[in-house]
Amino acid sequence: MHLEGFIVSALLLLAATSVAVALFRRLGLGSVLGLLIAGIVVGPHSPGPYVTPHVEDVRHFTELGVVLLLFVIGLEIKPGRLWSLRRDLLGMGSLQILLTGLAITLYVSLGTNSWKTALLIGLSLSLSSTAFVMQLLHEKGEFASRHGTGTFAVLLAQDLSVVPLLALVPLLSKTAAIGSGIPLWEQLLILVGMFAVLFVFGLRLVPYALEWLARHDNREAFLLVVLLAVLLAAWAMHQVGLSMALGAFLMGMLLSGSQYNMQIRALIEPYKGLLMSLFFVAVGMSIDLGKLAAQPLEFLQHTAVLIGIKLAVLFPLAIAFGYARGNALRMTFLLAQAGEFGFVLFGSALALEVIDESIFVMAVGVISMSMLLTPLLVRFGNTIADRLEARSKTSPAVDSTQLEVPEQAVLIGGYGRVGHTIAALLEASGIPFVAFDVDPKRIAQGKECGHAVMYGDISDPELLAAAHAEKATLAVLTINRGPTALQAVSHLRNIYPQVPIIARARDLDECAQLLAAGVTQAFPETLEASLRLGAIALQMVGAPAGNAEMLMQGVRDQGYELVRDETEDD
Repeated sequence: MHLEGFIVSALLLLAATSVAVALFRRLGLGSVLGLLIAGIVVGPHSPGPYVTPHVEDVRHFTELGVVLLLFVIGLEIKPGRLWSLRRDLLGMGSLQILLTGLAITLYVSLGTNSWKTALLIGLSLSLSSTAFVMQLLHEKGEFASRHGTGTFAVLLAQDLSVVPLLALVPLLSKTAAIGSGIPLWEQLLILVGMFAVLFVFGLRLVPYALEWLARHDNREAFLLVVLLAVLLAAWAMHQVGLSMALGAFLMGMLLSGSQYNMQIRALIEPYKGLLMSLFFVAVGMSIDLGKLAAQPLEFLQHTAVLIGIKLAVLFPLAIAFGYARGNALRMTFLLAQAGEFGFVLFGSALALEVIDESIFVMAVGVISMSMLLTPLLVRFGNTIADRLEARSKTSPAVDSTQLEVPEQAVLIGGYGRVGHTIAALLEASGIPFVAFDVDPKRIAQGKECGHAVMYGDISDPELLAAAHAEKATLAVLTINRGPTALQAVSHLRNIYPQVPIIARARDLDECAQLLAAGVTQAFPETLEASLRLGAIALQMVGAPAGNAEMLMQGVRDQGYELVRDETEDD
């Protein structure tokens, strides 16, 4: 593509997505639906100008967004937490795939004479969209809720099932060889070996490299190593026939216990957001309205039956596994669509002549349309669930073990001598806190003291979002770098105006800058030390203790005017 053509395509894409997202968010329908509609508008199947005719290539590239999404999710789940989901993962997830796949297979078999085709379509459409569902949960902040963790367990089970489903496609084909030529024991050995390498890489090599880079303050290389780790894990899993997204999830889970957890999430978030947006646009571009309009009733019927079967299977299954009706409804409507792995499965089936072109077009259309309807279905399901919970006076429970930052915690920016002192005082008072610093040595010292200290730049807005700064009761800035402190204050004040901020300053000039930027209170440490010495001196020469303290407080209340001139030359 020539440069001019690329710029025109980029302008068209940005114009369509910005208008669609703004409009649909204004209507309360969410950004995902807006991105899908924008994709339809700028796709090659629309009557107007389009971005590119190579939709499949775009979709393959933007699937990196799904990889990064699963990596971020992995960062939020420690291995112990995954083990606690084993009942929903192995039980409810497996039953959902089998029961839904069987029901769709029976429906498809009514219109086809090939049981192979019916079985492939049934099992492929039984999967839901990890990208769509997790994006919706993240947008609404519901990932840590009861229905959010249950939904994730089912999605993870579906991701694991992609491996045998991909292996099933050649078995159903008359043109492909049955075996790969590699003995089963050798395939299993390769798989176990790849997992072992991945675990060593994620638990030892990556954290060591990140610590070395953090110690040398090399932010650019830090990001590159994180991206290398994610893509290497995704590639490794792909090489052994597993999902790339699964590899990224495992790498994220291995790094979830690292002190660099939140800073990694903050660095990855912008790239993940951009690629996920393009992924939804690419899905919208895949919808061929012209071909589907040639069989409108059949297309609508297949889409309605797919959604109906998923609703009919998922709701009683969730109830059987102990979910309240409200949570069961939320899960059901979240998982009612077909998933992006269907594109891969049907593409492979078409290449191996298990299905023909007409079935492929219809299947891709049904998958895309079910995704398009997902935000509306989720909104409808939430409305019904809210009414049920209002009647029973219950609310969806939040799994507090999923939250890395405690509710109502104090955020401390910088863990030097001042930050350590504040952390010790908060701990002695039983007040939860999380401290951030960019010096690995200070983080290690904090860990030795039993304090919650993590690697991170408090002036990074993505880090503040990952730390749930909106739930903080107070932000304390003890960093001694003026520009960084001012940048942190700016982000906190603009994005989280309800959070009070107190800050340390070196002198009166820096104190005035911080106050102008929006801190609630700022304290110049040199003057405070001088005032403390002055108060002790007054008491030792016979001045009443109460008078000395009143004098010191008066100096503070007047903005240190009494001592300003005397300290200008220090």
